[in-house]
Amino acid sequence: MLEAFINVFAPAPMFFIFLGVLLGIVVGAIPGLGGAMLIALLLPVTFYMDSVLALMLLVSIYVGSVSGGLITAVMLKMPGTPSAVMTVLDGYPMAQQGRAGRALSLGIVASFVGGIVSWLFLALLSPPLADFALKFGPYELFTLVLMALVLIATIAEGTLVKGLLIALFGMAVAMVGPDASSGVMRLTFGVDGFSGGFSLLPVLLGVFVISQIIEDVLKKEVPIRQQGGKLTEFMPSAGDVRRHGSNVVRSSLIGTWIGVLPGVGSAIAAIVAYSTAKSFSKHPETFGTGEEAWVVAAEASNNASVNGALIPLITLGIPGSVIDAILIGALVIHNLQPGPLLFTNSPEIAYGVIAAALVANFMMAALMFAGVRPIARIATISRAYLFPTIIVCCVIGVYSLSNSMSSVWVMIVFGVLGFLFRRGGFPIGPFVLGYILAPLAEKQLRSGLMLYDGDLTPLLTRPISLFFVVLTLVLAIWPLVQARMKAR
Repeated sequence: MLEAFINVFAPAPMFFIFLGVLLGIVVGAIPGLGGAMLIALLLPVTFYMDSVLALMLLVSIYVGSVSGGLITAVMLKMPGTPSAVMTVLDGYPMAQQGRAGRALSLGIVASFVGGIVSWLFLALLSPPLADFALKFGPYELFTLVLMALVLIATIAEGTLVKGLLIALFGMAVAMVGPDASSGVMRLTFGVDGFSGGFSLLPVLLGVFVISQIIEDVLKKEVPIRQQGGKLTEFMPSAGDVRRHGSNVVRSSLIGTWIGVLPGVGSAIAAIVAYSTAKSFSKHPETFGTGEEAWVVAAEASNNASVNGALIPLITLGIPGSVIDAILIGALVIHNLQPGPLLFTNSPEIAYGVIAAALVANFMMAALMFAGVRPIARIATISRAYLFPTIIVCCVIGVYSLSNSMSSVWVMIVFGVLGFLFRRGGFPIGPFVLGYILAPLAEKQLRSGLMLYDGDLTPLLTRPISLFFVVLTLVLAIWPLVQARMKAR
């Protein structure tokens, strides 16, 4: 490890880490683009690079892209990445109140701390954590996702009924297309265009970005007030450490653990951490009004999940997210065997990735803070220039997904649906969460039923799944208990 840190501070590694973080922040901040797309595009280029430098570049892009989603989430109410969906809920109201700089600064610090906490687990506890994650069978993962689905009720804006209805609609949209197990078409209604289902990117950009643009175009432009004063006046202070310290650490631990679990991802880490922070809050009614604690929880967790997802990747060869799957492809391209043998056969790669992940977090914080003021000026740009640019980026990003205009039309249709949801008072968040979580829940439940011959009793006999079942029941009942206590 010491040798890896000595090597990483050489000019070439530092240049590629700087370049990777900068590119990651830029693509993460642009709705329609993202770290996965950029890493996939650069994968052929890295074939001609030194293996260590190539992996350092790609990991740095990963770190920067998750952090970059904070920018447009706060300034434009448009999450640049799926992991920034939860940041929108309170980050944008803070910007509307003239606290854009404050929201960005808190988000950057929370991202940095989340990255450092998860890096400690990556560096010190990779093998034991990865081994424990292997104990998660399909029923354990199903109950984890079930718990996240129940949390939808706690994060719904407006009435509980509307939140649940829109979440169920999101789950139904996710079911369109071929059945994962049998291949039989479902919910296509005889329309050939539905046979492939709906990809995440067009749906996400439609309901969040395009719908927001439609709504903003139809109303009078009201520029966001900028927070004046020196940068140090809205930087986190010792008082913020006392106020948000426990929240940051708790959210970082949640993000790290969820990152370790294969196929879960940073978006779900943000959902769980956000909802947990609300459960611990003495004033949960401030949700969605510009509360700093929620921004801190979302950003700490989604950045912590990055290093958490690297744990099973470099120790077991198991991808924790889409980007990690691409990174495994990068290892294979460079004739490297991902998994336990990586530490034995190519220790310079394994420890080089770990060292680069830490340096990239410091680089991310420095670049983001250096850009707080110019970033905050995004909101001063006229919509006449801003919206066409965003739409072009969205169209390019969605078209490159399948090289087909069908994805672009899906984005537009869901943009109109998202606009109608907003006008009808239906929250967008639960729709997206239901859409993201439903396929994962179905996949794990089916796997469990096949593994145990249709027997559901292991849900209650296996300790980990039982723990999540009990926690799910507590989370479902707790709002009712709170309401009864308030009534008294």
